[in-house]
Amino acid sequence: MPPRKRPAEEITSSRRSSRRVSTTKSQYFEGSEDTEESDVPPPKKRGRPPKKQAKKEESEEPYEDELAHEPEEEEEEEEEEDDDEDAPPKVTIIPLEKLRDTDGVEYEDFKLHKNTMLFLRDLKAHNQRPWLKSHDGEYRRALKDWNSFVECASETVMAADETIPELPIKDVIFRIHRDIRFSKDPTPYKPHFSAAWSRTGRKGPYACYYIHCEPKRSFIGGGLWCPSGDQMQKLRASIDERPNRWRRALNDEAFKRTFLPKAANKSDSNAALLAFAEKNKENALKTKPKGFTAEHRDIALLKLRNFTVGIQIDDNIFYQDNAQEKISEIIRPMVGYVSFLNSIVMPDPGQDDESDEDEDQGEEEPNNDEDSSED
Repeated sequence: MPPRKRPAEEITSSRRSSRRVSTTKSQYFEGSEDTEESDVPPPKKRGRPPKKQAKKEESEEPYEDELAHEPEEEEEEEEEEDDDEDAPPKVTIIPLEKLRDTDGVEYEDFKLHKNTMLFLRDLKAHNQRPWLKSHDGEYRRALKDWNSFVECASETVMAADETIPELPIKDVIFRIHRDIRFSKDPTPYKPHFSAAWSRTGRKGPYACYYIHCEPKRSFIGGGLWCPSGDQMQKLRASIDERPNRWRRALNDEAFKRTFLPKAANKSDSNAALLAFAEKNKENALKTKPKGFTAEHRDIALLKLRNFTVGIQIDDNIFYQDNAQEKISEIIRPMVGYVSFLNSIVMPDPGQDDESDEDEDQGEEEPNNDEDSSED
């Protein structure tokens, strides 16, 4: 027998043990610890953050993409590893459901099939992973229908706003999976389909157009949802220094008629501003922002932290042959407003706003009594 094999094995073993430097080692080697450490509580699993992180603000709003739920899948795998190896394997049989009948209606790219909306209705009533697995065929058919519809909607949006580029479908649509790590709602899926278009797709610093497809809760909207701190400074500076620009943008006739109907028939330019502030009051500041007085002429706008508009639509619009025309009728009045927001937070190189500044200097003094009542 070769006498040098045994020392070689000892060297290899020592090298392996020295290389295993990982913060997750205890999760996989808990059984090998000494009995003296048995009272030490096991480390928390990934996907379950400490309470300090649990205070992270939840966001299930349509204008913001949600992360995937991979951490939950990893947690399930860890739980499976804790099972007794001597126990018989568990077999779960999930029966596959038959696809819903089409009632003789063909699937078309430019519109949605009614079965897609029916699937979303059923998903909301049975929002669990086993149910979706058993209805995988229905889900994939509905997702394919939505993707083809969004591709046609992309052409519609690009025709209305020439600054929107042609982007891959994955950069426009939102995933149906919810990030439940910091949410009190344990349901794993969003019961709706959605997509957003901007110069960088559904993500990025630009204002966007948004389509939300959900039974009895569908709507079309756009703007800036939860802008960054730097963007908020630019928006508030614009409200303070160039108020005429905001009045022109919000008082566009087509824009008011579509998104601010309460102010559509009013000649006072401030009516549109107040109607816009009312639509975005949910996440607004309770008090004046830092650096501004409570008597500011446009304190209602300065308090806002969202700058979005939207209109609820009937589900039947998605099924009609003129679905794209209906979408265009809502998107086009919003183009000027979206372009206006982008000129503030992400101005194009060489963009000149001096003429707007000159106009603002000649504006009449406002009546602060009405604005003060907003505090």
